[in-house]
Amino acid sequence: MEQIFCNPPWIIAHRGYKKKYPENTLVAFQAAMDAGVPMIELDVMLSRDRKLVVIHDETLERTTNGHGAVADRTLAELKQLDAGSWFHSDFADQRLPELGEVLELVDGRLITNIEIKSHAYEPHHPPDAIEKQVVEMVKKKNLQDSILISSFDSNVLEQISLMEAPPQIALISKSPLKRNTIEICKRLNTFSWHPAQQIVTPRQVRNFQAAGIRVFPYKVDTPEDCARMIGLRVDGVITDDPVSARRWSEVKKAA
Repeated sequence: MEQIFCNPPWIIAHRGYKKKYPENTLVAFQAAMDAGVPMIELDVMLSRDRKLVVIHDETLERTTNGHGAVADRTLAELKQLDAGSWFHSDFADQRLPELGEVLELVDGRLITNIEIKSHAYEPHHPPDAIEKQVVEMVKKKNLQDSILISSFDSNVLEQISLMEAPPQIALISKSPLKRNTIEICKRLNTFSWHPAQQIVTPRQVRNFQAAGIRVFPYKVDTPEDCARMIGLRVDGVITDDPVSARRWSEVKKAA
């Protein structure tokens, strides 16, 4: 995985080039790739017929012309929806991609960070659980070295860590850390920690990096936030605007 990365801070495109393209669509991922990022981030959920669909929300209203829960629609039904016009009429041809379509587009040329949503975790661990399907697809396509699987739910990461030769994993944190968070990350051998930028402290960055865990804060979408994160010497930033973030980081490093 390391050979794909550029020098830190790594600029990671949140849901693709989300600032200028409809999030979690093929056009947004292609634009992020064209911008030269080392990593894209996306969200994956299961359809009613338990296929892997790339979308952030549990419901369809915000980013498609559909209604109701993603989990209540079959893949065929979801593929009929317009996933671009909500952003701009120029993107009316965009559809919800399957995870396999994104992996084929990227083809291992950069890191694909697949976030498994907490609500998709099934404690009874069915044979086609979302985390099992994701890992099986990654292995089938021989992409283990270019995949990072992240989640807010450590149970998801625990299940992946128990699999044979799994891809790298990452823990996402929205709230201030619990006392044992870093110990959980060390036990699971996580590649990175993805905190909301608002909760990051200098001590946390030092402690995670000392444990060999990279720090990639998210919601780094303003020059001020980017400058603060670079000042804390994080390993990378997850941003809606990768082109601007690269410029902001270069300005900060030159200062």
